[in-house]
Amino acid sequence: MNIRVQPDPESPVGPAGPLPQADGDLGTSRGTGPSDGRPTVHRPHEGRSTEPRTEEVGLTDARSDPSGARGQGASRPGAVSAPEPRSAPHPLRVESLRGFVPWAGAGLLLALAWAVGTKSSEWQGSWGETTDTLSTAAAMIGVPFALATGSWQGGRERRLRLTELRSSAARTPLVQLLVAALPLAGWLAAAYLLVAAGALTACAPYASAGGPAPTVYAGNALSLAACVVLGHAAGRAVSFRLTAPLLAVGGYVVAGVLGTQRSDLRYLAFCAVHLFGDKNLAVWWYPLVSALWAAGPATAAVLALAAHRRATALLPLAAALGAAVLLVQTGDGLLRDNPLARRQVCDTSTTPNVCVNATYPGMLPKVTRALSGLTGRLKDVQNLPVRYEDLWRSPHRDEAQLPILTPLGWSAVRGEVADPERYAWEAAHMLVRPDCDGSPTARRVQVTDEAVLRWLAPDSLSEDLRRRFIAAARQQGDTKELARYRAQDRAYAHLTAMTDDERRSWLGRYFATAGECNPKPSGVPAL
Repeated sequence: MNIRVQPDPESPVGPAGPLPQADGDLGTSRGTGPSDGRPTVHRPHEGRSTEPRTEEVGLTDARSDPSGARGQGASRPGAVSAPEPRSAPHPLRVESLRGFVPWAGAGLLLALAWAVGTKSSEWQGSWGETTDTLSTAAAMIGVPFALATGSWQGGRERRLRLTELRSSAARTPLVQLLVAALPLAGWLAAAYLLVAAGALTACAPYASAGGPAPTVYAGNALSLAACVVLGHAAGRAVSFRLTAPLLAVGGYVVAGVLGTQRSDLRYLAFCAVHLFGDKNLAVWWYPLVSALWAAGPATAAVLALAAHRRATALLPLAAALGAAVLLVQTGDGLLRDNPLARRQVCDTSTTPNVCVNATYPGMLPKVTRALSGLTGRLKDVQNLPVRYEDLWRSPHRDEAQLPILTPLGWSAVRGEVADPERYAWEAAHMLVRPDCDGSPTARRVQVTDEAVLRWLAPDSLSEDLRRRFIAAARQQGDTKELARYRAQDRAYAHLTAMTDDERRSWLGRYFATAGECNPKPSGVPAL
C-alpha cells in the first residue's frame, strides 16, 4: 500500500525546508491536524472518488500534545523513553565504602582479634578478665592504630596535590574535615565492638557468675573514634610524611607509661578501664568520663583547624580538663568492690568442706572432683580444718587455703581444672605446715611431713623430680642427702602399711600439730 504524507500548511518550516520527519509505525509522519492536533494520513483513491481524503490514526505527536502526555506514559508505540538522571551518592557513603577506610577497619579487626584470641585461655570463663583483655588490646593496639590511620587519612589531599581543589569546594572546611574523618572513626569503632562481641560470646559458655560491662566497651569504642579524629586533624595540619608513624609510636609509649603508673595518673590513659579481674566493678560513669577525656582534645583540634570561630575550641578543652581532673581526683574510687568476691559457695559433703569464690561458682563441682582422692583419704580423720576457703584474705584458724584458681590460664582453663593431680597435691600441701617455708624444723618432722604429703596426694611430677634428685645425689656421692631420702621412703612405707583405723588415728594426732611451724619432735607422732 502506498502512503503519501501531505504536510500541514500551518506547520513550521525551517530555513532549509520542513522539519525532519520522525520515525513511526507504517511509515507515517507526525504532523499537526487542522482541528484536533492529531496526525493525518492521506491515501490514494479506493473507489470512484479521486479526491484525497484524510483518515485519522491513533498516533499522538508528543511535540504538539499540549497536555504533556509523553511524560505520563502515553507515548507512541516503539518510542524509547529517556532514562531518569540518577542522584550522586552521598559523600559519607563514598568515603565509607571505597579506598583506604574499609581496609583500615579490616586491619584493626584482624589485629585486635589476634591479640585477644591468642590469650583466650586467660580470659574465657571470667567476665572481668575478658573486659581487662579487651581494654588492654584497645589501649595498646587500637589507640596507636587509630592515631596513625587518622593522620594518614588527614594528609590525603596534600599527598594527592588536591589542596587547591578542596579549598574551592562549596562545602565549608569543617564539613569537609568531618566527611573525611567520621567514616574511618566509625569503621574502627565498629571493628572494636565486633571483636568485643566475639570475645563475650566465647566467654559466655564458661562464665558462671557476673556479666559483661557494656558501658566499658562503648566508652572504649568512643575513645578510639576520638583518636581517629585527633590523628586526622594532626595529619591535615602538619605537612610531614612521618606524622602517622610518629603518632603511632607516641600513642603506644604514652599508653604503656600511664598504664604502668602506680599513681592515679594511670586513669588518664585512653581505653584503660581495667577491672583487675572479677574483684572489682567500674562505677557506671567511669567509662563515659574516660571517653569524654579522649573526645575533648579531638573536638578542640577539629574546631581550631576548621571552624569559623576558633575560640569555640576552648569549650571542649574545658570539658576535657574537667574530665581529667575528675578521673585523677577520684582515683581508685572509680572501681568498687564486687559483692560476689566476698562470698563463697561450698560443698559440705566432703572432709574438709570445699568452698570456691562466688565469682566462679561453676568451678565448684570441678574442684570437688579434682580433690575427691584427697578428701576420700581424709574421711573421718580428726583435727582437720573445717573447710578449704577461697577468699582474698588469709584463712582463719579452722580453715585451709584452697589452691589459687586465678588468674585463669594456670590452675583453671575454660572452666576446668587444668591438672587435677597437681591441684590435689597443692591442696594437700596447704594442710601440711603450709606457712612454714624457711622455718627451722627438726629433720624427723620434715621426714614425717613428706611421707604424709606423698600418701595424701600422689603426684607423678613430684615422684619424677624425686627420682632425679636421688640419681644426682648418688652421682655426686652425697650420702647425707641419700640418707634423708631413705628415711622418707621408710616413713612412707610405714604409713602405707597401716590399717585404715590405725592410719586415721595416727593422722588425727598428726594434724593436731600440723599448724605449728616449729613443733617439738616429741609432739609429732613418729613413723
